[in-house]
Amino acid sequence: MAGLLSLPAVTAPPVRKVARKPAAPRARAPVVAPGKWLASQEVVAVPGLPPRRMRYWLYLPHVVPEQAQIDGLPLVLMLHGCHQSATEFAEGTRMNLLAEQQGYAVLYPQQSASVHAQRCWRWFDRATQQGGGDVQPIAAVLARVLERYRIDRRRIYACGISAGAGMAHILALNFPDLFAAVGLHSGPVFGAGNGALGALGVMRHGGGTRAEAAVAEVLARRPDFPGMPTLVIQGAGDTVVRSVNQDQLVRQALLLNGLPAETPPRIKIAPAGRRGGRNGHEVRDYHRGRKLVVRAAHIDVLEHAWSGGDPRLAFNAKAGPDSSRMMLAFFAKQRR
Repeated sequence: MAGLLSLPAVTAPPVRKVARKPAAPRARAPVVAPGKWLASQEVVAVPGLPPRRMRYWLYLPHVVPEQAQIDGLPLVLMLHGCHQSATEFAEGTRMNLLAEQQGYAVLYPQQSASVHAQRCWRWFDRATQQGGGDVQPIAAVLARVLERYRIDRRRIYACGISAGAGMAHILALNFPDLFAAVGLHSGPVFGAGNGALGALGVMRHGGGTRAEAAVAEVLARRPDFPGMPTLVIQGAGDTVVRSVNQDQLVRQALLLNGLPAETPPRIKIAPAGRRGGRNGHEVRDYHRGRKLVVRAAHIDVLEHAWSGGDPRLAFNAKAGPDSSRMMLAFFAKQRR
């Protein structure tokens, strides 16, 4: 057509089909337990040191079982590991959801970064092992909760992972009349370390001869030691706190519960589940008479992580068995 500029014909390039990556599945929001989730803090005077502030969180179930309305709620003290916060530990272990189902209160103290840069409980300090150091602020927080809320004093338990397990063990051994049982996940043997370098040696090689000597010292200080039912959970693939610690923790627990260190266990072996939902594991049970006093679960493959936890958070492994359920199942058998 006149007056219009003619353009040369242009051949369009062939259309290439580009394979699109499938959209990543949306991460599910964590299920929130319906009970009360209370945050608070306690200022504790530690002899020879400035006052120390400790934050803590407390979960109280929405539904209180009928028996707990009479006796008070059983309580689990949960101690996080290094590089964790109290709230991350609660979310990763999903303990609050189980506490709602089974009628438990759960207390989560948090180590201050001003005390230890990685938020590690100082289980390796001699003063802490003997009832000072980090023991004091945790004990003060627990005392305040027992003062404010209706808790069943016969059903108070302590558990933790890694440094938190070491700290839970120390608390239980320093207050054996208060705690009815202790649960130790990926934890170091009690009574050794004495400094940061010593702690690394314990995590890799155990406590050596100190393992039994430390128990002998506890029993010498308290000849009427009432025993301490103990659950020890360990991953076979853990290179941070190695399996030698579980072996020595079991020997310590046997001695503390009045059994010879070489007591033979009842053994149950569970195979791995389909599609990786559960790792194979071995459970060793030790009884004093008819009472289960020591249980050791050794889990195939598991590294330094809470078994059956929320894998979106560090130090949690998706595959079971579910350590939180194992803890509460063991605690349910114990009363002080």
